[in-house]
Amino acid sequence: MIRVLVVDDQALVRAGVALLLRTAGGFEIVGEAGDGHEAVRLAGRLHPDVVLMDLRMPRTDGIEATRRIVERHPAVRILVLTTFADDANIYGALDAGAIGYLVKDGAPEDLIEAVRRAARGEPLLAPAVLARIVNRALHAHRSDRERRDGVRPAAGRSLSARERQVLALVGAGLSNAEIAARLHLGITTVKTHVSAAMEKLDLRNRVQAAVVAHRIGLVDDDFRPVADLGPGGDPEPTAPVP
Repeated sequence: MIRVLVVDDQALVRAGVALLLRTAGGFEIVGEAGDGHEAVRLAGRLHPDVVLMDLRMPRTDGIEATRRIVERHPAVRILVLTTFADDANIYGALDAGAIGYLVKDGAPEDLIEAVRRAARGEPLLAPAVLARIVNRALHAHRSDRERRDGVRPAAGRSLSARERQVLALVGAGLSNAEIAARLHLGITTVKTHVSAAMEKLDLRNRVQAAVVAHRIGLVDDDFRPVADLGPGGDPEPTAPVP
């Protein structure tokens, strides 16, 4: 049973989220808070596994509340659920220690899966949020030569065909479970391929992996894998190799 603290300044939103998780099963709503100050207090008293955190709230905002909770209770996972997906809020929340960032226009099933992943310690970003981070990173780190000539880094050549497939799907924002379903693989196998690709490319997390997937041409500007995965998830012979 995953213990969840729901934090939002709108009572109706809190009630809706709590009802959604209770109906899904496997969750215990241990408390609700209407602002960041109360969230910090309840996190210390109730010891939730996951805090669903809004950002713009009275007294103490969600970013500051996230920072305080993470500092005092490192085992608690903070999953942001907000209307706002601007750079200041995204980077502020992640810098404060949030493990994930969702926007409120997402699908209910995505929220349920995100809370489960947060409880397991798996980072998760809404597709729109991942896109902003990747685009900013690409803009900041693209070399003068790449800007002038469109040259792609050669890093992807060290990857196997399956590792390129998996990295492309990470770049498209899919979770390990979604990649496993797409490629008809076990989740453990997917994790092995993700870890191998990240080790070869000297990457620390999935956000870096997504950035590299874009830089080496495995994902297009619309966050779609460039390589055709083919029937049953197997790579087609024409799949491009960076």
